[in-house]
Amino acid sequence: MVNVNDNLQAQAFALYSKMIIDNANDTWTPGVLSDIAEITMGQSPKGDTYNEDGVGTVFFQGRAEFGFRFPTRRLCTTEPKRMAQTNDTLMSVRAPVGDMNVAYEDCCIGRGLAAIHSKDNHQSYVLYTMFNLREQLNVFNGEGTVFGSINKDSLNAMPINIPPTNVIDAFEEIVAPIDKAIRNNYEEICHLTNIRDSLLPRLMSGEIDVAELDI
Repeated sequence: MVNVNDNLQAQAFALYSKMIIDNANDTWTPGVLSDIAEITMGQSPKGDTYNEDGVGTVFFQGRAEFGFRFPTRRLCTTEPKRMAQTNDTLMSVRAPVGDMNVAYEDCCIGRGLAAIHSKDNHQSYVLYTMFNLREQLNVFNGEGTVFGSINKDSLNAMPINIPPTNVIDAFEEIVAPIDKAIRNNYEEICHLTNIRDSLLPRLMSGEIDVAELDI
C-alpha cells in the first residue's frame, strides 16, 4: 500500500502541475503564501511534560517522526503549546528546511516544525502548493549558517501565483478524494501492522497453535 500511496501522491501532483502550473497566465494574481494559508510556528513544551505512554496531546518536535505522508506517534505532552489541526501541512523549519508531512490528527508541534493551514478549506491545494515550493525553500538550507532555518516572516512571504477561485475549487474537488484515499490506505496499513504486532509474539511463543489449520 505504500507504493500505492506513492503513486496516488504522484498522480495528484501531476494534476497540480497540469491545472495550476501549466495553465498559469498573466490574469492570475501574484501573491504570497500568507494570502492562502495561516502559518503556526511550533513551540516546544517543557521537557518534563513529555511521555511515551500516550498521556496528553500527541507531540512532534521535528522531522524525525516524519513518514511518507503522516508522522509516527512517539511522544505526548501534558502541556501543549502550539497546535496543528488535522490535515494541516507540517513542514520542517530547521535543516533540512522544506521536508513535509500531513497532520493525521490535531497535535502539538515543537520548534522544528510549522503548521500550514488553508484559509478557505482548500487544504489539498495548499499541500501541493507547498510541495511545489520545495526548490525555493531549499535556498534556506545552510544559507549564512551551518544549519539552515526559516522564520515565519520568510515563510509568509514566499511568492506564489494564485489561480482564480474556480480553478482552485476544481483542483480541490479532484484531488481531495485522492488525499482521502491515501489517508484510508495509511489507516489500513496501521491496522494490519497492529494485528501483526499483536499476533506474532503469540505465534512465536506457541500461545496460538496453527498446526491444525487447513491451509
